[in-house]
Amino acid sequence: MRILFVAAEAAPIAKVGGMGDVISSLPKILRQLGHDVRIFIPYYGFLNDKLDIPKEPTWWGYAMFNDFAVYESVLPGTDVPLYLFGHPAFDISNIYGGEDEGWRFTFFANGAAEFCWNYWKPQIVHCHDWHTGMLPVWFHDTSDIGTVFTIHNLAYQGPWHGVLEKITWCPWYMQGHNTMAAAVQFANLVSTVSPTYAQQIQTVEYGEKLEGLLSFISGKLRGIVNGIDAEVYDPKSDRYIEQNFSVNTLEKRALNKSTLQQELGLKVDKNALLMGVVSRLVEQKGIELILQILDRFMSYTNAQLVVLGTGDRDYETQLWQMSARFRGRMSVQLLYSDPIARRIYSGCDVFLMPSKFEPCGISQMMAMRYGCVPIVRRTGGLVDTVSHHNPIDNTGTGYCFDRYEPLDLYTSMVRAWEGFHYKDKWRELQQRGMSQDFSWLKSALEYIKMYKEILGESTELTEEEQEKLATLKK
Repeated sequence: MRILFVAAEAAPIAKVGGMGDVISSLPKILRQLGHDVRIFIPYYGFLNDKLDIPKEPTWWGYAMFNDFAVYESVLPGTDVPLYLFGHPAFDISNIYGGEDEGWRFTFFANGAAEFCWNYWKPQIVHCHDWHTGMLPVWFHDTSDIGTVFTIHNLAYQGPWHGVLEKITWCPWYMQGHNTMAAAVQFANLVSTVSPTYAQQIQTVEYGEKLEGLLSFISGKLRGIVNGIDAEVYDPKSDRYIEQNFSVNTLEKRALNKSTLQQELGLKVDKNALLMGVVSRLVEQKGIELILQILDRFMSYTNAQLVVLGTGDRDYETQLWQMSARFRGRMSVQLLYSDPIARRIYSGCDVFLMPSKFEPCGISQMMAMRYGCVPIVRRTGGLVDTVSHHNPIDNTGTGYCFDRYEPLDLYTSMVRAWEGFHYKDKWRELQQRGMSQDFSWLKSALEYIKMYKEILGESTELTEEEQEKLATLKK
């Protein structure tokens, strides 16, 4: 199959959230299974420092009264062709934001449509979030191009219909009060990044005012858990961590903890419960819950905390002020750094992720991959990836709570602090998490079924796909 991924992000060259990881990892697996998969993203101003990009474009196009150029490169570390949509509107340092964001990404989507119609014609266009939401509308009358629309975060829905009518072509048949609403109506199939989130967005609590529409189209709605790149994020070979280790050599992991404590100015103490947060510092991620109970928890235990991320200025300020109070026990790094993030996963004892809502989440899977026990709220993809630890029958992979309340998070943290002191049981808990299969292979097979369903083909794997699958499993 010929498949084009169209998105605003692609790790590692242009990444803000989990969507970037999806765009870099899933196409690589699909190509290994024998499909011609390519990626189409904006040519951001900062990409010249990260990619070898030809000076001459591969193709010139015209959309929304503007010329644009398309440059062809390769996603680093893969053989996936990467097309870059070039226009001065994307000569910026940030991926998102700005007063022209709605126009900018609508123009990008229009350029992707022209590219498919006039240069490289895929059988399936896999669209991601509102930035590409007009593509299912425009391809509705193109019988030989099918569309999959993946919702990564329903909270962001794009320009309203009235705005779209002023800036781009809105076909007579188009329905939906904004870009996201139009996309889910006209895509052949719609997916979310976890089965639980697919159910939750059909409710008032999580539906962001689209719950009625999403219930109406539920027959074409699928939930597929994201994966992680098991080759890139592997504690046995990760070059960014101090000491490599495996599920059978967890004793080596202690060096990563002491090195992280030293690097970030914490007291080197192997007996302190070292907690980690790698997150955007926004309401969705439950930062307010952490702030409400952190002072008391730190005061009554010997725990330490490392926070890595940026976000709302209020959250940043409160965390920074609290770190000054707990010098030597709390470190706040207001930046994003993949190497530091990996050292947190590989060195911390527990990972805090008390999200208010979570379409899927990548960090909790990364944490378990590196032997870091997650503390999560049971919502969205966290339900599908973390099971509650039961010390009686030795089951589960983390500590889970249900209500979005500070007391519930506090209780889970106390339980983790207590469990940490039973070293043999704690090691078994770590090993159960590390033994989970979060690779993209299983998810890729589910997406292949979706693509084949759209094309009217049998969803069973072909002999060629089965052979390649067997090779990948080895």
